[in-house]
Amino acid sequence: VPVLLFVAAPYIRRYVAGGQCKSTAKLEGKVVIITGANTGIGKETARDLARRGKVIIACRDTAKAEAAASEIRAETGNQQVIVKKLDLADTKSIREFAEEFLREEKELHILINNAGVMLCPYSKTADGFEMHLGVNHLGHFLLTFLLLERLKQSAPARIVNVSSLAHHGGRIRFHDLHGEKNYNRGLAYCHSKLANVLFTRELARRLQGKLLYFAIGTKVTANALHPGSVHSELVRHSFVMTWLWKIFSFFLKTPWEGAQTSIYCAVAEELDSVTGQYFSDCQPAYVSPRGRDDETARKLWSVSCELLGIQWD
Repeated sequence: VPVLLFVAAPYIRRYVAGGQCKSTAKLEGKVVIITGANTGIGKETARDLARRGKVIIACRDTAKAEAAASEIRAETGNQQVIVKKLDLADTKSIREFAEEFLREEKELHILINNAGVMLCPYSKTADGFEMHLGVNHLGHFLLTFLLLERLKQSAPARIVNVSSLAHHGGRIRFHDLHGEKNYNRGLAYCHSKLANVLFTRELARRLQGKLLYFAIGTKVTANALHPGSVHSELVRHSFVMTWLWKIFSFFLKTPWEGAQTSIYCAVAEELDSVTGQYFSDCQPAYVSPRGRDDETARKLWSVSCELLGIQWD
């Protein structure tokens, strides 16, 4: 068995690594925002895109973000890697970030909603939202709303939402969105990742009119993705998962490998007019039936607007 494993190891690793973004597209004169880019796949996405154009790293922990940005600047030679404060668990911080960005930058070409929390003990955001729903869905929903006009003005532009295969285990529990009646942190994560898929679907529909898969309206596309099972800090709230991640790290993607589909959705030329889709390993992937439920997507949109106190028609 050890000999077989040794022989098979390169093939296993190749399979685990998954797809790789082959695009060499440059982003000269273009502006990218990546949330949560101080570690994990967000950092690797920023590292790659910094070789192509201007990158704004939007993070809650600015000290950690500055360390990541400094490393990326030194490696890529691109001094246009900028850190901005953004706490997705606080709508006040989201609005302040958006206001500062819109004041300083006249264009925005790519918005990558990458940041996320996973397996948190029950807690709420500054605005009283359950943490997974608040950060993973509502925070990015509000951020996208506030930046959308700048994306339209800069079109062609792209919105990339990092979801997960975990969306297959999720459902939108409108009767208990904030888990006050029944809370399971694993399921709460799944629910929030399903919300990412539904948000992407409804956003694409609203931006592009009736033809869901081809951009004919605003020339702003919206796609979601599963990065794969990645050896990152995302499982830090669970001792068991952290332990398992270390034991089985050989069978997990590295952050660089996990970033490939995010990069692909952001720059691949063949996706110029593709919208409302879900990708994994740099190719279209299967979406759960709940993730294709347009009625639920519309209702989630309406409820999200109510919770955030915004009108988004």
